[in-house]
Amino acid sequence: MGNGESCSGQNVRSQFLPEEQAEADKLFDALSLEKSHSNASPRSFSLKALKSHIGEALPQDMVTRLYNGMCRVDLTGQAKGPSESVSRGQFTVSMSHLLKGNSKEKSLMILKMISATNRPVKAREVQKFTEDLVGSVVHVLNHRQELRGWAQKKAPGPLPRVQILAAQLLSEMKLAGKCPEYGRKLVEPQQLNCDCDQAVIEDWVFRAHLVSTFLSVVIHRGFLLHSSFNLAMLVPERQVDQGQEFESILDILSVIYVNSHLPKEQQHRWHLLFSSQLHGHSFAQLCGRIPNRGPCVVLLEDHDGHVFGGFASCSWEIKPQFQGDNRCFLFSISPSMAVYTCTGYNDHYMYLNHGQQTIPNGLGMGGQHNYFGLWIDFDFGKGHSKAKPTCTTYNSPQLSAKEDFRFEKLEVWAVGDASRLRLANSNKSILDVDPEAQVLLEMSGRSRHSEGLRQVPEEE
Repeated sequence: MGNGESCSGQNVRSQFLPEEQAEADKLFDALSLEKSHSNASPRSFSLKALKSHIGEALPQDMVTRLYNGMCRVDLTGQAKGPSESVSRGQFTVSMSHLLKGNSKEKSLMILKMISATNRPVKAREVQKFTEDLVGSVVHVLNHRQELRGWAQKKAPGPLPRVQILAAQLLSEMKLAGKCPEYGRKLVEPQQLNCDCDQAVIEDWVFRAHLVSTFLSVVIHRGFLLHSSFNLAMLVPERQVDQGQEFESILDILSVIYVNSHLPKEQQHRWHLLFSSQLHGHSFAQLCGRIPNRGPCVVLLEDHDGHVFGGFASCSWEIKPQFQGDNRCFLFSISPSMAVYTCTGYNDHYMYLNHGQQTIPNGLGMGGQHNYFGLWIDFDFGKGHSKAKPTCTTYNSPQLSAKEDFRFEKLEVWAVGDASRLRLANSNKSILDVDPEAQVLLEMSGRSRHSEGLRQVPEEE
């Protein structure tokens, strides 16, 4: 291949399982020209044939990129430029590299999808490719009706979510003069003129795993391949209780981004536990709906349009102590995407308290009392994100537009399985987990007849 690489279609076949190779051959046969049946004129296909086959499943720019990348595959190492059409060998090599290749092989195909030369490309060209790739994922999932209940929506602020996620992916790239906080520091405008050779692209593909995943989505869903691809691990099923439909703060790309950082066993399903739109602006309601429901994603949108939240790796418990473990993290969705994991400095991962007079009442993640990385006050609609310079627990910056913020929209999603079963099997009365029910009972002058009669469940 280009950049000093050479390989043959026959050698690359070993990367496909027999059934995968059979499907690739069948696809090529459907695409290839039928004009000549002579052995002296091997079959191939044109850009027009590829566009006709894919139809509206992918944006035309991405179809053209795929075609150009295939045409630029040099099977002999002696080609002087792109071929006029795509041969079986070029198609096999391209599909094998894109679907089953390692970081080096994928990086070679990405370079060919960006440029016809073997020279390094500019970071600005990689940025445009990344935006096209992210946009193609949204396009094809929407076209195939595989959004799994999530919606496309316009992001708050000046940039669409496609550009926000593309910028995050590009931030994983090692560029000259770029600080080593990959994934957190966005690429500066002047760095877009930096050269990116094959080694830089290879390291980026290895580091930014969503790039490979998105390439697989574009190929599998664009060509409607039947070979195995677990879409559920990329796009979780969205579950909202019957009769409670609402518009989430999240769109498909922000769900994909946050979901990609969750433990594998929690990636396939999100079930709504609490929404301020559905359940009211009530901290007591929040406390009644989220304890003992397993791992959760908490997120909100402040009055300035910043969207951010945290992943709680363990069930929430109402108690005056910190809880959770080092799988927890904080994240930002807008105006930029980033995930902030544990530093090991302390174990102040999660905090949920209600009804105390001497210590803070609210939900917090990271930092310390009155100085949380993320804090939702019991006076619902108020919160803070304090980080000077960063949160001690998660190394996160200030997530909100203002240190002390106000919000209207708050959501909590249980992730993974059995969120409902956890509460049913916890041996707790609804009064134990619904402070609002407790308050109403006490105001009515009634006592809790079961108090003192039930066996106190052991701490987990």
